[in-house]
Amino acid sequence: MAKPKIAVFKFSSCAGCQLSILNIEDHLLDVAGAVDIAYCVMAKRENREGPYDIGFVEGAVTSPKELLELKKIREECKVLVALGTCACFGGLPSIKNFAGPQREMEERVYTELWDLKSIPAHGIDYYVKVDAYLRGCAIDVGELVQLVKSALLGVNPHFRPHSVCNECKLKENVCLLVNKGKPCMGSVTAAGCDALCPSLGRPCEGCRGPANDANAASLARTFSVDLGLSRDDVRRKFLKYAGNTPEFKKGAEAV
Repeated sequence: MAKPKIAVFKFSSCAGCQLSILNIEDHLLDVAGAVDIAYCVMAKRENREGPYDIGFVEGAVTSPKELLELKKIREECKVLVALGTCACFGGLPSIKNFAGPQREMEERVYTELWDLKSIPAHGIDYYVKVDAYLRGCAIDVGELVQLVKSALLGVNPHFRPHSVCNECKLKENVCLLVNKGKPCMGSVTAAGCDALCPSLGRPCEGCRGPANDANAASLARTFSVDLGLSRDDVRRKFLKYAGNTPEFKKGAEAV
């Protein structure tokens, strides 16, 4: 029986999620032995063309060229996975969508604009159908392995729908919002990271995007009224990683 053909592609991103794939260490040989990694420029010199059984796309779409590539990838992959926050929601590249006129943003970064072709940054499901999402900046290694295993078994992976706050409770962490007065996004952010940042004393930044039934508007008012954050600071909290989502837009617009 032929091994499933896997492909990994990169658009506008830092490549951190691809690096996470290479850093799964204890699981890497098992995963590599169970699948055929046919295309991954970061890991291989020789890469093969599709079709592929599973395609992982890292990064936001920020140019017409990337959009054309994405549509071709969608045609070649039976299952398409959004790899990381940038591919899921637009991630950090999407900050430019809310920071002012796009031409002004381009002038801040580039000296020559004559051949620059740029579009607002979006996750890949803005343009094509996505079959599965691996959230996070960077992705959680455990969720990656679970998704690959589920695909090999032909079942749907079960990812946690609740918020990071649940994970903090399970780990008996002191609440950074209530007890420390820090602007933590854990109550509205999807779990799955094992509350990594709060466990290290750092408030959640919302990189995994909105949890189910996230009340972002209420949290935004708490940031403003109880913690004294300015309107711009509150907006930045909600627009930083997943500002393209309706849930986090409500938080950005609530104050």
